[in-house]
Amino acid sequence: MPQPALAAPPRPAPAALPPQTIADPVHFWNDVLMEVVRREGGGPGPMSRAAAMLNAAIYDAESSYQLKWKGKITSEPYIRAEKYAGWIEGPDEEERVVGRTAYNILLGLYPSQTNYLDARFRERFGTEPTGFDLLDTTIVGPMVKQMRDARNGDGSDNDQVYVADNKPGAWRPTSYPDMVDPGCTRDSQAVTPFWGKVKPFALTSGSQFRPPTPGLYGTYEKLLAGDAYKQQVAAVRAVGADGPTKATPKIERTPEQEAVAWFWANDEDGTYKPPGQLLQATREVATQRKLSTYENARLFALVSIAMADAGIAVRDVKYLTPIDLWRPVSAIRDSGLDPDWKPLLKTRAGVNVTPCFPAWASGHATFGASWAGVMKRYFGNDNIAFTMTTDEPQSPIKSRSFTSFSQAAEEDAQSRVWLGVHFPWDAEDGLVLGDRIADHVYTTKLRKL
Repeated sequence: MPQPALAAPPRPAPAALPPQTIADPVHFWNDVLMEVVRREGGGPGPMSRAAAMLNAAIYDAESSYQLKWKGKITSEPYIRAEKYAGWIEGPDEEERVVGRTAYNILLGLYPSQTNYLDARFRERFGTEPTGFDLLDTTIVGPMVKQMRDARNGDGSDNDQVYVADNKPGAWRPTSYPDMVDPGCTRDSQAVTPFWGKVKPFALTSGSQFRPPTPGLYGTYEKLLAGDAYKQQVAAVRAVGADGPTKATPKIERTPEQEAVAWFWANDEDGTYKPPGQLLQATREVATQRKLSTYENARLFALVSIAMADAGIAVRDVKYLTPIDLWRPVSAIRDSGLDPDWKPLLKTRAGVNVTPCFPAWASGHATFGASWAGVMKRYFGNDNIAFTMTTDEPQSPIKSRSFTSFSQAAEEDAQSRVWLGVHFPWDAEDGLVLGDRIADHVYTTKLRKL
């Protein structure tokens, strides 16, 4: 007599979450990203792209959860949200939807960090990331796939090398005998020279909001002959020097400006880089304002999309306009103004350095203004007091308080002049560029329904 077929044993329900020190999953996975960046290094452009992919995917996954179990969403998805299959909401389902999406996005971006990502997943869930979860099939997989598909072939893997112009005024590697930076001795070491061609997350192109100056001069010869340029050089020479020299006996930077300059630096590998500092500030404000997970997902996605496009747009300005402006140290030394002048910026080993890419416009300024522009639009108010921190090991101050988002962005921009690596117009144009990007992102993406 044939035996009746046995029913397959039911799959175990997901275990309860371990005790959490970081309550909100959006905050937790952004912390994971920042630690990955500390471990991986790399430029702020790739880091900001990773943050936008992470947070936009989290937002769409969270929107799908809201649509499924809360019946509606209150703002547009970035790509698509879907009402996935399921009869009953499972334990910690919102946490699992967000966390499993975040883990898989980060794993695809940083495969060399698999061990670390697995450890953080186990810390959060108490289970292995490879363990079965039906949500992987119903919603997590589609959310991860749609983000990866959207970014495949976006130009971020362009490995063309840069060839510098030899004309005075044009950027060149800045390794002098007393400023030897092994990472910046050849043109080909210029950092992400074609990042300005990367497909943006919200803009129509990296050149959409190009500022006019100093590119309006058209040629290096006209630029260097102009009084405005000479004023720019004089300004940074006075406030950005590491120390007095025979030709530059007086430094006009105040002790507070020097401390502020280091607070915003985060230049070296081992830090969370400029976009990471602004994501950390986002978390501080979001915690202070007691945002829900859905609100956090939208805020972090908007901020990250704006900063990713800021990273693309500022690289367009640096490399793809008529003027690839040299750094202040080149302007001061190579023109004979002061052969001993050095910028304040230096490595932890004490070697004076300058970033290995053109000066105009400032990336810090553009990132800061894009962040501030989203924050003030999201909260409907610029004048919100908050405190933020730094990852910069050379900073004499570890936290700093502000009365508005714009105040923080403006200080971020000016800090680069005080470090001696940017001209004032680099900061000014970066601030305008960043705010225009923020306005475009906020008015075209993730809009309130």
